[in-house]
Parts: sequence; C-alpha cells; structure tokens
Amino acid sequence: MRSIRIAALTGALALVVAGCSSGGGDDDSGDEGAAPSGTGPIEIWLSNNEQELAWGQAVVDAWNAEHPDEQVTAQEIPAGASSEEAITAAITAGTAPCLVYNIATAAVSGWVRQGGLVDLAQFDGGAAYITDRGGDAAEAYQTDGGYYQLPWKSNPVMVMYNKALFEQAGLDPEDPGMATYDDFLAGARQIVDSGTSQSAIWPSPTNEFYQPWFDFYPLYLAETGGTQLVEDGAATFDDENGLAVAEFWATIYSEGLAPQEASTDDAMSTGTTAMQLAGPWAIASYSESVDVGFMPVPTSSGEEDVYTFADSKNVSMFTSCENQATAWEFLQFSTSEERDGQLLELTGQMPLRLDLAATYPDYFSANPAYEVFAGQAERAVDVPSVPNSVEAWQAFRDEYSSAVIFGSIGVDEFLANAATTIDGLVAE
Repeated sequence: MRSIRIAALTGALALVVAGCSSGGGDDDSGDEGAAPSGTGPIEIWLSNNEQELAWGQAVVDAWNAEHPDEQVTAQEIPAGASSEEAITAAITAGTAPCLVYNIATAAVSGWVRQGGLVDLAQFDGGAAYITDRGGDAAEAYQTDGGYYQLPWKSNPVMVMYNKALFEQAGLDPEDPGMATYDDFLAGARQIVDSGTSQSAIWPSPTNEFYQPWFDFYPLYLAETGGTQLVEDGAATFDDENGLAVAEFWATIYSEGLAPQEASTDDAMSTGTTAMQLAGPWAIASYSESVDVGFMPVPTSSGEEDVYTFADSKNVSMFTSCENQATAWEFLQFSTSEERDGQLLELTGQMPLRLDLAATYPDYFSANPAYEVFAGQAERAVDVPSVPNSVEAWQAFRDEYSSAVIFGSIGVDEFLANAATTIDGLVAE
C-alpha cells in the first residue's frame, strides 16, 4: 500500500540533512576533470522489495557470467528506520557501496553537499547516456549542474477509484467525467451524498514533509504543465495556479469530502473511501480486493495529457567506491533496454525511459491495466533537487495543513508564507 511504502521516509530524510549540513566538498574520486577510474569487484544495494530483489539478482548473475574479473555482489539496503538513514550512515562511515538502486531525489542534494556522490557526467558519454535514455525530463534530476543520480523508475501518481462504488453512486466507472475541478467536486459530492462511501477521497492529512507529494504536488504539476515547486532557486507556487490547486483541496476538506484525520486501516479495501492517489503498484496490491480504475488528476480546465508526480526511485554512485569504472559499466548494463524490460515485467514499475509503450508493446498488450501508466510516465515530474529539501517541504506542509486541511489561516496567507520560507531555505 502507498501509506506503507512511504511511511519509512518519516523523519529519515531529516537525518540526511542533519548528517550533511556540516558536510561539503567536491567529489573526491579523482582529479578535477578526470573521469573516475578503477576496475574490479563492486557491491550494490537494492531495496527490500521482493520483485526488485529478484530482478537485481538476475541482472547480477548475467553480468557475473561475462565478467569474471569484475564480479558484482548484491545485498539489500541494511536495515534501519529507512533507506535514507542507512545510506547516510554509510556515507559518514565511508562504507557505502558502489551503487544504490533506491535513491529518493529529495535526499540527493544533502549527500552531494556531504561529498558522498559521484557526478555521472564525469564519465565519457555519461550525460548523453542519461538524457538519451530519459529525454529532456532527465535534466530535472540534476543537482548543481551535475548528474548525481540516474533517473531509473517511477510510479506516476494518478487517481485510483473503486469502480463498484462509482457505479453504486451513479458515476460511469469506465468514464467518470471528472477531469475538471468542478466535475471532480460534483462527482465527489455525489459519492458522499448518496451514502455510497463516507468519504470521496482520502489523502493522508498527517504532517510529514512528504505528504504534499500525494495531494497538492501532483495537481500543481498538472495545473502548470510540469512546473516544479522550486525552479531557478525560487518558489513557484504563490500564483494563480497554486491558488487554484489549494482552493480545490480546501473545498474538498471544508465540505467533508475528505476526512481530516488519518485512516486507521486501508480505506480503499474497506470501502470507506472511493478514491485515493496512487501509482501502478496499486494494481497488484488491490487485484484481489477491489476492482480499481485510474484517471489522471484533475485540472481547473480539464486539460488532456496532464503531468503528475513521478514518485521515482533512482540510482546513485558513491565516492567511497574504488572501482568506479566498473560501476559505471554495470550501471549502464542494468539500465539497458533489455534490463528495463525485465524490471517492468517483474515489478510493474515504469522505467524512466522514452517511448515506454512503444518500446515494450508485448508487455502492455498482455497487461492492459498498466498501459495508462505508460502514457502517464511520459509526463511525470519529480521533486526539485534543492538545498534543504526536507525543510522546504516541511515548511510547505505546515502552512498547507493549517490553511487547506484545517482552515485556520487563509489560503493566500499559506502560499505567501510558504514561498517566503522556502526561498530563504533553498538560497542557503
């Protein structure tokens, strides 16, 4: 479930910032301007997701069969409160592996400041490999002008809905017609007023810094055609677009269409809500319990081909790695068209590469439920890689909660306060 998947982030990226705030310095992998070198055995870390572990071990076995002098060893990211906590501790101790396949973009700027990550653009053809694979969207993953992460896979956020509840409420489960804010609100009211479900949609109302990624941010990206929360060193959202999104969610809460308290169980499975924001992971998660449909997040005018939050996990190389040339070759091997196809087959998560549906037509033909996410993955944007990322998102969430969820301050005041605070944080 999404709430389970992201719960491990709670407080953990704050540790990333604490561990990195005193850090700094450049990549120490070699002389300035020289490509990192060294060949031989390397270690990689993978998430504890069962399907990803199976994919990773298959890739490692294929590589090792052809590279007897450059063997790769894979293990799960060590246990801890979160992956980010474990990685931060390893950077500090100088024990990080060569590659980690579970990088959250919000953590990258702190690790760069700590001097823990290698700029992949230092390798011959490094930047070109990343942009050829991911297109222009890859540039949004740069930090300080460098590629300290390779955009790897995403779970683009869409509106998941319970088809049976929609039909019960008199909405067309195959074409709900809820693309505009007005139509979405009308449908949400119909669900609640009919008694079909106690809530229309149930985003988490808790105050963790990452919660905007699953309520405000996807809709803001849709409303603006993919504008990140911070661009060119300044907050972008204190404008008519941010106001439209904030007022939409404020209406949801003020009319009781979404609860102001956290769910104590899986609200989709129990039928206590008709909608959630979710990614392709939800298809397998709900296959036995709920007949779910997916639609793009709404916009004020009902735009087609909208953008949304990517919810990506990426791959980074660490400066403690001695055999960085081997690590770079393995990184390319593991993110090739063939290996990305295997990742898609095993996990249902979307590789961050161009023309996904056309590249893997057989998969999407055999798994039509995932096809909507292939299109959405072409229009998915992550969080900006900026200084003090966690503090910036927390400042945003604090103001959002006060104004939008609980109505204790005005929406205009929330936007202005959050923008001012964030401008100061990202300028440090």
